[in-house]
Formats: sequence, C-alpha cells, structure tokens
Amino acid sequence: MIHLTRPARRTFLSTIAAGGVGALVATTRHRRAIAAPRSLPLKIGLASYSMRTRTVDELVALCKEIDVHYVTLKEMHLPRTGTPQQLGEILAKMQAAAITVTGGGVINWTKGDEPSIRKDFEYARTGRLPMIVGSPAPEAIDIVEKLAKEFKMPVAIHNHGPEDKHYQSPREVLAAIKSRDKLLGACMDIGHTQRAGVNPVDMVAFLGDRLMDLHIKDLIKEADGKWKQVEVGRGEIDIVGLLRALGKRKFKGHVALEYEINGAAPEPGIKESIAYLRGVAGGLS
Repeated sequence: MIHLTRPARRTFLSTIAAGGVGALVATTRHRRAIAAPRSLPLKIGLASYSMRTRTVDELVALCKEIDVHYVTLKEMHLPRTGTPQQLGEILAKMQAAAITVTGGGVINWTKGDEPSIRKDFEYARTGRLPMIVGSPAPEAIDIVEKLAKEFKMPVAIHNHGPEDKHYQSPREVLAAIKSRDKLLGACMDIGHTQRAGVNPVDMVAFLGDRLMDLHIKDLIKEADGKWKQVEVGRGEIDIVGLLRALGKRKFKGHVALEYEINGAAPEPGIKESIAYLRGVAGGLS
C-alpha cells in the first residue's frame, strides 16, 4: 500500500481526477469506462442546486453526459408551487434518463406553522420524493416530527455553518433529534461542517445511522482566514478519509456534490469534482 502525505495525496488524486475529466468528455465509451458509477460502492450524484442557473432539461442533459444517476432536486427544478401534472412531467424526464431522485430541498422552516409545513410534506408526496432535506427552527421540530411520522417521510436536517443559528454542524443536528423518531436524521454539508471547525470525517461515526444524506464540496482557507469553495479535490477537506469512512460503514445514502461556485458556467467544475469523487471511491473499493 502506498502511503502519501495529505498534500501529496491530494495532488496525486487530483491528477487522476483531471485525467478522468478528459476521458469523461472525450467519448461515450471512455466516459463509461472511467465513470462506471453503478459499480462504485457509494451513490455519488448531484444536488441540483449545482445547476441552479440551468433548466431541468439542461440538468438532465448534464447528468446523461457524465452518467450521473442520483439527484437531489432543489425547488428551481421541482417547484414547490408546481401542479401535480407539472411535477409528474419533471419526474418523467428524470425517469427517462435513468436518474433516481433521492430527495428534495433544502426546505427551510423558520416558524412552527403546521399548515405551511404540511404543504411542503404534501409537495414531497406529490413529487414522489423519498426524503426531504430540511432546516427546521427549534419551534418547528415537533411539527416536522409529527408530519414525518404521518407521511412516513424521512427528513434529513441540513447544517449551514457558523452563520446558522441552530445547526452549525452535525453536532447540533444530532443534539436536536437524538431522542426523536428515527425518521429524523442529518444531511451533513461537509463544507459548512469544516467552516464550523468540525472534522466531517469524524461526523460519519458520530452520527451513525442518523446520517441520511451528504452535500459534498471542498474548501481552501485564504490568507485572510476566510474559507473559499473550490472544485472537489483541490481543497483542504479530507475527501479520501470521508469516502473511506462512508465505505467502511456501507453508507447507502446519497453522496451529492453541491457545487456552489461559478454559477454562470458550473459544468466544468461539476465534471472535475464528480470525476475526482469517482476516482477516489473507485480506488478505495
């Protein structure tokens, strides 16, 4: 076994990932040979917020191009105000492209307003979402738990870093739900977790079976001490250790890239990041 220091390992794997991107866009045959997403031990896919400036058709086209088969839909791609017919048409496009919708959100619940929260659960049911990724204020958690049981709908609570009043890291998420129904879990955003001063790798074991979903990104710390998002594999988050920890516990949830930079032209960064994640996961498997 080759042991690399973390910077050397990142450089080594980034080189592999960059080569993967070239193959991904070269030909269909090479793309599938290298990507092989269905043979990987983890469900590596995409949070559709990564394509927030793109249409549903453009999202589907990108997923087909790079063989992404798992997507969490944000409301710009599955509108919360959509009619059943509109939602059905969107889901039909996903199904035709062999894309599994793993959930929807993030949906923020800032008040304990049951009628409003119930509408979101009804939306999730109409949209055939298997899970809601949400962020409930403390006064909304009782209602969210009640409706999760009523609708038999898992809810993964998303952390948003130091600016989040309630869930800076998965630690606060688990504290809020540990005595509640197992339908409530965590969607760990590893970038926000890192910014909160918590190691995302440690959180895999810490959360245990409450870890339902992940939003993947990578960050570097600049000279002024602020974190900046970069393509996955180019930053300081221990992606290798994270995927190893997920593989060790045979994680069955969605490992969703959430690429929040370069909104006007996100496709190159998404391709590079997905290739890196697949390269690491394939190497570890």
